[in-house]
Amino acid sequence: MKRDILIKKYFEDNSFVGSEIESFNNFIKKDIQQIIEENGTILPTIIPHTIDEFKIKFEKVTVGKPEITEADGSKRPIYPVEARLRKLSYSAPIWIEASAYVDGIQRESFKTLLGTIPIMLKSDNCHLVKLSKEELMEKGEDPEDPGGYFIVNGTERVLISVEDLAANKMLVEEKRTGTSKFVGRLFSEHGSYKIPHTLEKRKDDIFYFSFTRVKRIPIIILIKALGLIKDEEIMKYINTENKDEVFINLFEFVDLKSAEEALDTIAKKIGITQAKEIRVQRMEEILDKYLLPHLGTDPEDRLIKAYNLCKLIRKYIAVSNGKISTDDKDHYMNKRLKFSGILFEDLFRVNLKILIKDLLYNFQRIVKRGKFPSVKVIIRDKLLTQRIYSSMATGNWVGGRTGISQRIQRLNHLETLSHLQRVVSPLSTSQENFDARALHSTHLGRLCPIETPEGTNIGLRKNLALLSQVTQRIEDENVIKVLKNLGAKTIR
Repeated sequence: MKRDILIKKYFEDNSFVGSEIESFNNFIKKDIQQIIEENGTILPTIIPHTIDEFKIKFEKVTVGKPEITEADGSKRPIYPVEARLRKLSYSAPIWIEASAYVDGIQRESFKTLLGTIPIMLKSDNCHLVKLSKEELMEKGEDPEDPGGYFIVNGTERVLISVEDLAANKMLVEEKRTGTSKFVGRLFSEHGSYKIPHTLEKRKDDIFYFSFTRVKRIPIIILIKALGLIKDEEIMKYINTENKDEVFINLFEFVDLKSAEEALDTIAKKIGITQAKEIRVQRMEEILDKYLLPHLGTDPEDRLIKAYNLCKLIRKYIAVSNGKISTDDKDHYMNKRLKFSGILFEDLFRVNLKILIKDLLYNFQRIVKRGKFPSVKVIIRDKLLTQRIYSSMATGNWVGGRTGISQRIQRLNHLETLSHLQRVVSPLSTSQENFDARALHSTHLGRLCPIETPEGTNIGLRKNLALLSQVTQRIEDENVIKVLKNLGAKTIR
């Protein structure tokens, strides 16, 4: 009896798709504004010759509640049942405050429509949120419907969660082929960047590091290029028992006495052929922008990056000497689930950049004709809307992924719940990948051990356990605060 009361109480307070809804709410409340700030200042390259500087600034963004514009131009709120019956989209407008500056003086400031975005049912921006069972029935809704899906052109569509390897974390694994017995891989994620980094030790006992166009550069040169020059300090931060392995690397590059020399050495190795000053400057830009961007992209972040490279060497040495075991890619500690909020974030970021390019093209084309247009006129809100709707309708997502948006299965209530909690792996269904398909002990309580299709998709298409809840991304500041309370000291 008590158990029944507990179960009933649990489902009164928690939804099956609560994590999905929370993820979308985070996107609307925080992520949209963050993406706007990333791309906030727009500088056209072609401007009227009478002025020295012209810039467009995107500032505060607000997302409304779902509404419809009728044929006569009138606007009114729309509820999901009407969207289903009239083959409409249950979507809300995104408004943005923008301003244009001529030579540092504000020329115009306005609020304009950036586009419209589909709204998840039962999310904070949905009209159904916090309605009682009786009120839901009044609005034509099933009171037992959990929400967590979208309505696009009258079709109910669900975004399938994607399971991916954890970013910003180096995983060391054994390599069966090649000159290096072990290899450390790290995906550094920052905004629209997701850059693979590789650490390996070759037969000459030198540690090599690769990222973007910088291929197999001795890691000690990189550390010195980032400003950690003294061998004693490098040794201190690597802090390993197996000092001989580090001494070999330090001795090999003992002649590099300054960061500039190290930068020039890397520039020559990757084939930058300009004058020395330009070589060094370009190399600094590459290191700031593409080396571990999740730690920062400013020159003052270089030392932090150097300390982290030392930490990566320490882990690699510990694994290669058997002190700690290799990382298990299938352990759920090393995985992350991308829910609808993060998937929408990827989609919005890419399409906002396309909208900004279009804005710049229209502005510069009109300037070439000798006119000076108002920015409000050249923002094409339909561009962002159409591209988002296209991805939602076809399931083709940014990054070449397909089948992300699917038509919801309504055969019965349980199948609907199952579809709303689906998790897919990005691995190819045509390859064996036995380890990835197998049931892992860390799936217990997180993923359903039974519900998976037979055939090529087995083990790659899974479902969340009914009572599993997924935490959302935690802000860096909160983690730092907790660590400081536990006695950690900052090295900045």
